[in-house]
Amino acid sequence: MNPKLILFIFFLQAGLVAAQTKVNTEKFSKKNEASVKVDKDILEITWPTGANSKGKIEFNMRKGEPLFKRIQLNSKVVATDLDPAFLLSIGKRDLMSQNGWMIFFDKVPLKPYKTYPIELQKNNFSVTSIGSRTVLTVSSLSADRFAGDLEITFYNGSPLFNVAAVMSTKEDATAIVYDAGLMDTKNAWKTISSITTEGKLIDAPVNKTDTAVNLAVKYRTIAASNGSGTLAIFPAPHQYFYPLDEAFNLKFTWHGTQYRKMLDGYGIGIRQDLKGDNRFVPWFNAPPQTKQRMNFFCLLSDQLGEAAFTEVKKFTNNDSYAKLPGFKTMSSHFHNEIVMKVLMANRELPEVPDFMKVFKSTGIDIVHLAEFHYTAHPKGPDELRLLELKTLFDMCKQYSDDGFLLLPGEEPNEFFGGHWLQFFPKQVYWIMQRKKGQPLYEEHPVYGRIYHIGDKDDMLKLLEMEGGLAWTAHARTKGSVNAPDVYKDETFFKSDRFMGAAWKAMPADLSEPRLGKRVLDLLDDMNNWGEKKTIIAEADLFTITPENEMYAHLNVNYMMLDKLPKYEEGWNPIVEAMQKGKFFTSTGEVLIPMLTANGKTSGETIKLDAAGNVNIKMQLKWTFPMNFIEVISGDGSKVYRDRVDLTNTRAFGDQVFDFKKKLKGRKWLRVEAWDTAVNGAFSQTFYIDK
Repeated sequence: MNPKLILFIFFLQAGLVAAQTKVNTEKFSKKNEASVKVDKDILEITWPTGANSKGKIEFNMRKGEPLFKRIQLNSKVVATDLDPAFLLSIGKRDLMSQNGWMIFFDKVPLKPYKTYPIELQKNNFSVTSIGSRTVLTVSSLSADRFAGDLEITFYNGSPLFNVAAVMSTKEDATAIVYDAGLMDTKNAWKTISSITTEGKLIDAPVNKTDTAVNLAVKYRTIAASNGSGTLAIFPAPHQYFYPLDEAFNLKFTWHGTQYRKMLDGYGIGIRQDLKGDNRFVPWFNAPPQTKQRMNFFCLLSDQLGEAAFTEVKKFTNNDSYAKLPGFKTMSSHFHNEIVMKVLMANRELPEVPDFMKVFKSTGIDIVHLAEFHYTAHPKGPDELRLLELKTLFDMCKQYSDDGFLLLPGEEPNEFFGGHWLQFFPKQVYWIMQRKKGQPLYEEHPVYGRIYHIGDKDDMLKLLEMEGGLAWTAHARTKGSVNAPDVYKDETFFKSDRFMGAAWKAMPADLSEPRLGKRVLDLLDDMNNWGEKKTIIAEADLFTITPENEMYAHLNVNYMMLDKLPKYEEGWNPIVEAMQKGKFFTSTGEVLIPMLTANGKTSGETIKLDAAGNVNIKMQLKWTFPMNFIEVISGDGSKVYRDRVDLTNTRAFGDQVFDFKKKLKGRKWLRVEAWDTAVNGAFSQTFYIDK
């Protein structure tokens, strides 16, 4: 047969296959305000993006063609001929040396790993309605041992959509990171925009021959414009960042051609530094058969310049914690080490040091430090230890004022086992050594009462006498691999002076719909042990500078306080709120201004009605669309989860939810709320009267 005829038949058949591509819309509901239209090999999805505003995307289902044929917001064509791009780096998780999947002390990039482009086949298309969202699923994706589908989610009421490679592996002991973005296959972009770490907007003309570069930016966002509109790309603000000891800005965005010499053409996107902060670099967990959601968000704007960034920043309240009447924000566990590195070294601090600029710019009212982490003299000599404490106290007093409290704290890691933090309601001088025959405390001519602590019993007495609190730092991981479990029957743990533990989004797993499962599960365990414990969010970070990517690694506790106490008068109201569970914890995007169970607030004991029901009233404020509320409860043995679906919500909401749950036989309950970007907030425990 004539070769030209063979070639003609081949292309004819390929065209017929494309023209005959069917889109499964069985689970799509026309009632959710979006619309779907199929014309030969073009699939068109239109969704409401706000008042009298619509977004429309045409998808090219023909293989070998860019997936996003046209992206439009109202009458403006924002982008054309774009292809999603993902690079998946696959390494080995150490499941043997410490505590399995909860390991932090892993150095994945120092072991063999490899990066693979994720390949899209365009075999099948389906459109599904989930509440007020529309999800396009494109099959299939593959990268080495990983396989799955591409999911694109549109959110009614917002020009926001999410692009996700949802993939899993059958292999055990796998750790991953991913880079992602959009490739401009027809070179239509004219300008690339970003905001520098100093806060300056930069617009740069596109040169399609420029080799890809990595950028350190604020707000984790990069944008491209075709002269008509703007498309901004950014990651989930907290979920995308695997835990590190430092919050260095590791250039988490990129633009240019031949990114990592693995992606053809010009693109923009988000990225991870494979070597992290060059200390312990655990990457993300990817247990067998878990659906890892490697995703990024896109926001459309029919304007140019700063307007798109203004809209993006709203999702994280400009990377700050919103003020709530009746609450003060508190963040804990910072190893600034200013005392030892600066003050005790006879170096001067500026009038407003960098760490103060960071804390105040992020809207934090109270900062609890964790100084002297292997840098000072906790066991003496006495006069040196006392001078170090005085220097710490003087620094905290100097930088505290009517609107901000900088409070002293340490991570002693003595006496109790594992790592733990302490927090006194006032300045307390204590030395972590007690010689034989030496009294527990004595009066010092300069410092007043000083304590000598020799063991766990002494430490508990100190906490009781001075009204202080202790709790497990990074429970069940890091230096607390077996804590608090190993001492859960000890007298000090059962004391009300041992608060409980601290929460951080560690380890990281992109298949989870919530962050920090490790400590949330621990809280459930402690509740079932019959202990009235609380957990407070911790940052556990060292260097604090304005150039860092601080917001991604921060979290905050909203303490039920009408006003800040004055430093010189002590801060017992904060300690009491922590111990009694009068606070909620948040990543910042989801807030709980009000929560009651049968009229009581967290930390209190409630009674169920005759049928065993509890009435929960909860006000939520959020930025990203919400996913769910979950009521977690226990009977002293098992843990139960009752979910309230919130997929009908839209971006930027404020709503009171009033619902009942049957909790007959339960001994406690608590509440969580999580959004579509896996940002969230959770309450402390309510106790149920028998």
